[in-house]
Amino acid sequence: MAATVVVYYQLYVQTAVATSIMNHYGMSFGYFSMVAVVGNIAGAGAALVAGFADRWGRANLVAYGLLATGVLTLVALPAAPSSTAFLVLTAVIGFVEGLVLVAAPALVRDLSPQVGRASAMGLWTMGPVLGSLIVTGVTSTTLDDIGWRNEIRYAGVAGIVVALIVAIFLRELAPALRNQLIVDFEERTLLEARAAGLDREQALDTSGRRVLRTDVVVPAIGAGLYLLFYFTVVGSFVVFFSTVHGYSEQRANSLGNWFWAAQAVSLILFGLLSDRLRVRKPFIVTGLIGSLALMIVFASVSTQASTDFDTFALLGCCMGVFGGMAYAPWMAGFTENVERHSPSATAAGLAVSGSVTRLIVAATAIALPMVASSVTTLVDHGEDVAEAQQQAAPALAVIAAHPALFAELDRYPSDALPPDLGVRAFTEVGPASLALVTQAKPALDIIKRHGTDVAEASKDASDQWRTWWWICVAGQAIFLPTAFLIRGPWTPRRARLDAETRAAARAREHDALPAT
Repeated sequence: MAATVVVYYQLYVQTAVATSIMNHYGMSFGYFSMVAVVGNIAGAGAALVAGFADRWGRANLVAYGLLATGVLTLVALPAAPSSTAFLVLTAVIGFVEGLVLVAAPALVRDLSPQVGRASAMGLWTMGPVLGSLIVTGVTSTTLDDIGWRNEIRYAGVAGIVVALIVAIFLRELAPALRNQLIVDFEERTLLEARAAGLDREQALDTSGRRVLRTDVVVPAIGAGLYLLFYFTVVGSFVVFFSTVHGYSEQRANSLGNWFWAAQAVSLILFGLLSDRLRVRKPFIVTGLIGSLALMIVFASVSTQASTDFDTFALLGCCMGVFGGMAYAPWMAGFTENVERHSPSATAAGLAVSGSVTRLIVAATAIALPMVASSVTTLVDHGEDVAEAQQQAAPALAVIAAHPALFAELDRYPSDALPPDLGVRAFTEVGPASLALVTQAKPALDIIKRHGTDVAEASKDASDQWRTWWWICVAGQAIFLPTAFLIRGPWTPRRARLDAETRAAARAREHDALPAT
């Protein structure tokens, strides 16, 4: 879990300081979104590679992948000389992280039998949640003091430290053991006996074709659509709250703390309950219905100026709780679906889910600037115009008192002003007020160039973001029916009967083993 947490810390830290990065490199919001697109497409390709690369060793992929991303994040990314270099480095880091984020849950599955799988997957799924919580927690308290480059460097240092710990302590099961269906630890003797009968090639047979089935691919697509809101929170929450509600980066990140903390607790709690009752689908469906209802509320009120910080925090907590209720049991159920087709191709099944999710994230990064097109203008020029309006406020008051005169003055360069017009301005406005307007000319020029565009973008932003939130609602609604493809019992009673049947079969197989 620690490896996953630090990977997501490195992955998400850029979005927490997005406005600072865009301002430093002169990036538009569209260009910054393309950085996310390139990184996620690279990650999607890497996810597929990782699914078919078990011969390298899952632990090796995690350890060396973390070390590589840690070094790049510490040294290269904050020192990128241009926006193009930043884009290329993000793609390289995204590719390596794609490898790690398939190998890590495959290791979790290997080391957790189905009885206990939801708790284990709940812990693993805390990786992105705790990673996000660390990002928002650190940036919300330190960003103004240390700057965006050091925020990224902190993530790099964390990656290197955890990579060294992983290299020393992380181990994996032999292929012959990990590529079997494991329901509970009581099957250990049987598993070892079965593994002894497999040769190396059989044990390493991880063909992914066996998991390209409806009950694997369709739920993976549904989960990716469900996560539209999650990835918007990760990638653009700061931008949304800064452009629509005027929050600072630190304040927006502190709001994210409520969402991530509630989800972290929920993932563990409902993972344990799912394992205790041995059912997945009741938790998945209930969590999805609750999440969908709250998403509808959020889409309805989030762009209203009257919605305050406390309301957003409460909504975030509730959405985090229902999201955790749905997702930890879903991850367990999804791996169990894959195992029913081929336990040896678990990594391939997780690669399908990982690559689909990454592609949907890339599509999100492309679509969001198109839907919320006002964001580019507000990010590029909104802060400059606001500062200019503040600096030029006295001069604007003078201009507002003599609109016709200053409209006529604007028709001439300052060195080609007709004498009679200059005398008129001197008489009507006075030398002190004219000097005030002259001194504010740089700020007034900014307002003249971008003020109208920023005003129109500010007016349009709420409607555009509301449209995007309803797209997220649609993604969650689509996911709901795909959850019914997750196999397994609906009731604890049925689960107990299935467990008793399996225990009887296990006892018969055990009795049939040779005495040795």
